[in-house]
Amino acid sequence: MTHKVTKALSAAILRMLRPLVRLMLRHGISYGTFADLAKWVYVDVADKEFNVAGRKQTVSRVSVLTGLSRKEVARIEAIETPDDEPVVQQYNRAARVISGWLRDERFSDTEGEPAVLPLDGADSFSDLVKDYSGDLPARAILDELVRVKAVDLTDHSVKLLTHGYVPAEGEEEKLHILGTDVALLINTIDHNLEHTETKPHFQRKVAYDNLPEEILPVLRELSREKAQSLLEELDRYLVKHDRDSNSEIKGSGRKRAGLGIYYFEEDVSEDK
Repeated sequence: MTHKVTKALSAAILRMLRPLVRLMLRHGISYGTFADLAKWVYVDVADKEFNVAGRKQTVSRVSVLTGLSRKEVARIEAIETPDDEPVVQQYNRAARVISGWLRDERFSDTEGEPAVLPLDGADSFSDLVKDYSGDLPARAILDELVRVKAVDLTDHSVKLLTHGYVPAEGEEEKLHILGTDVALLINTIDHNLEHTETKPHFQRKVAYDNLPEEILPVLRELSREKAQSLLEELDRYLVKHDRDSNSEIKGSGRKRAGLGIYYFEEDVSEDK
């Protein structure tokens, strides 16, 4: 790696770490905890992704790759890593229910919008959960959607209030989104760096740095409307080819693919 590349990558890491460290400090994650997590990832990636073809990965090779001692590699490999699988399952199931509510005509009104659903009976909320959330009880999904303020519940019906599962409350779910979405963005950038001779994965943004504060409310709403429309269009396409939704779909391999969109705004200091 050339000095220029090392310098550019180091600068990029510092920018990336600043908001992450701010988040960790806010939640009481010490440097020692972060350092152990970073070491664990170094060891795990070196072990699983940088092995020599046809040869079993060894502690000694992982030690050489990571710069950690063999004793430290062995210690790190014994650390039990945090598991957010229950949060992942809860997030995925709730998101699938809302997605089905948005695009399945059985749960839409005459104008094609998500209908206000009865709790039980034909084309009810219970039917929606059964079709899109597997064997999880409808009440469990309903309680979750009420908790994150995604639905409005009356005595006999449920109204959808949002076009996506973005928890308004609950730090565990929001932190799960941090882990998945940021990782996917970095994976895309890594792919584009490593595959310069092939068609890159789509990665774009539009930004200006001398905007008056007064235009931001309009920009937020415009961004939300345009982005939501595109995501719903892609959702309708993808669900037709998803084997979990259509068991008759054929084809080789198993891939995860999609598109992520985010909005940002921040102050610009006068010395920039």
